[in-house]
Amino acid sequence: MNYILHLCVLICIYGILAVSLDLVLGFAGMLSIAQAAFYGIGGYASALMAINLGTPFLVNLAAAMLCAGLVGVVVVIPIRRIKGEYLAIATFSLQVIVYSVFKNWSAVTGGPMGIPGIPRPIVGGIVLNTPLEFLLLALSLLVLVVLTSLVITRSPFGRVLKGLREDELLTVSFGKSAARFKVQIFALSAMFAAIAGCLYAYYITFIDPTTFTVMESIFIVGVVVIGGAGSVWGPLVGAVVLVTLPEVLRFLGLPGHYAGNIRQMLFGVLIVVFMLLRPQGLIGRFGFEGSRERE
Repeated sequence: MNYILHLCVLICIYGILAVSLDLVLGFAGMLSIAQAAFYGIGGYASALMAINLGTPFLVNLAAAMLCAGLVGVVVVIPIRRIKGEYLAIATFSLQVIVYSVFKNWSAVTGGPMGIPGIPRPIVGGIVLNTPLEFLLLALSLLVLVVLTSLVITRSPFGRVLKGLREDELLTVSFGKSAARFKVQIFALSAMFAAIAGCLYAYYITFIDPTTFTVMESIFIVGVVVIGGAGSVWGPLVGAVVLVTLPEVLRFLGLPGHYAGNIRQMLFGVLIVVFMLLRPQGLIGRFGFEGSRERE
C-alpha cells in the first residue's frame, strides 16, 4: 500500500512540474529547458529555511515560490525577446548554471553531499509522517495549481498567451506587450515549479544536485510532450504515464544493470514517436510542428 501511495505522491509532484512547464511551453509557446532549475531552487530554499531557521512549512513554501519567481524574472528579462531554439539554448544554459551552483556552493547547498535531515512538514499543527498524510498535502497543492492554471488560461491573460504562441506579431499589433506577458508567465511557471521542489524536499527529507539535472528538465518536457501541451489535463496524463511506466517495467524481471538503460531508451523512443506521429500528445491541443489549436 505504501508503494502505491509513494507513486501517487510522485505523480502529484511531476504533475505540478508538468502543469508549470505547460504554462510557458503549451500556452505561451516558449520552449524552456530549465524547469528542473526552478524545481531545485524551490527544494533548496525550503530545505535551508526549515533546517537553519526552523520556520513553518507554509512559510518555507511561500519563500521558495518567491525565490524561484525572482530568479525567473531576473533570467527572462534579458532573453524575453528571443524565441525558438535560441530560447531553448538560453534556458539550457540557465539549467547548467543553476546545477553547477547546487553542486559547487558547498557552504550553502552541501555540494554533492546534499542536505540531509529535512524535517517532516507541519500543517495545522499536524506532523505529516505517513505517506497517506503527505499524499493529501501533495494532492491539495496539485489541485490548487491546476485550478489556478485553469483560471489563468481561460482568462483574457491566457488568450493573449495563446495569441503570442500562434502569431506573436499579430498579437503585438493589437497593442499587447509580448515581453511583459512572457516575463509574467515565466515567473509564474517558476513559482509553480518551486512548489514541487518544496514538496519533494519535505517528502524525501534529503536533496542533492543529482535530482535537478538537465536530464530532469528534459524528462519534464517529455511529460508535457507525451501528455499533450496546451491543455492543463494533458500534462497530468503525461505525469501518470511516465511515472508509472518505469514501475510497470520493474515487474518484467529485467536485470538491474539493464533496467535503467532500457527505461531511458523507451523514454527517448516515446518522445520521437509522439513528435513524429502525434505532436499534440495524448490529449493536447498544441502541436510542436506548427499545428494550430484543435477544438
